[in-house]
Amino acid sequence: MTTRTESVDTTAGEARITWHRAVKPKPKLVLAVSHGAGGGIEARDLQALAAALPARGITVALVEQPWRVAGKKVAAAPKVLDEGWRGLWPALTEPGLPVVAGGRSAGARVACRTAAELGAAGVLALAFPLHPPGRPEKSRAGELTGAGRPTLVVQGGRDPFGRPEEFPEPGGQDPYELVEVAYGDHGFAVPKKADTTQEDALLTITEAVAEWLGRLPV
Repeated sequence: MTTRTESVDTTAGEARITWHRAVKPKPKLVLAVSHGAGGGIEARDLQALAAALPARGITVALVEQPWRVAGKKVAAAPKVLDEGWRGLWPALTEPGLPVVAGGRSAGARVACRTAAELGAAGVLALAFPLHPPGRPEKSRAGELTGAGRPTLVVQGGRDPFGRPEEFPEPGGQDPYELVEVAYGDHGFAVPKKADTTQEDALLTITEAVAEWLGRLPV
C-alpha cells in the first residue's frame, strides 16, 4: 500500500483526498469514502477500511469535505456538501478505475444523492442517518432507496439515527443490502460489557465491505 494526500479545488472550497493505494494485487476499483458532520477521516470505520482493503486490490480514497479542510466546526448545508463531492469526483476517477461512492453518516447521504448522476459503480453507506435521534417520522429513507446504484448499508445495532430493524424492506431494481454491526452505536463503538469486542466490530465492517465489493459487476 502507498499513501498520498492530494488537494482538490472545488466551487465549494478546497477538498482533500488521502489515497491508500493498492499496489499488489493490481487495483480493481476505488472506494471513495467521506466523513460525517461531526468528525473527520480519523473515524474508526474509515481508518479500518483504509488499512484492510488495499491488500485486497481495492484503493481507498478518504475524502475531506471543504468545510472540514477549512477548519470549520459546523458542516455545510447538504447542497454545498453535494457541490464539493461533485467537484472532486474527477480526481477520484482519474486513476481510470470504477469508483464506489461512500461515506459515513452525512457523507453517506451525499453519496446516495449523487451516485447515479456521477456514474458511481455502487454506494457504501456507513451509519446511514435514517432519521434524527428520537424523530423516526423524519425519515431519510428516500435518499437511500433512490440511490439508483447497488448499495450496501453497514449499521450499528444500537445506532440512535436508525437501528437496522427500522430500515424499510429493500426493493426496486437495485435493492440495497444491510449488514448489522452488533452493539455498535453511530460511530460503531461497542460497549465494554458487550459480548463482542471493538476489534470484532471493525472486522465485521471490513469483511462485509470487501465481500460486497467483490460481488459488484465492475
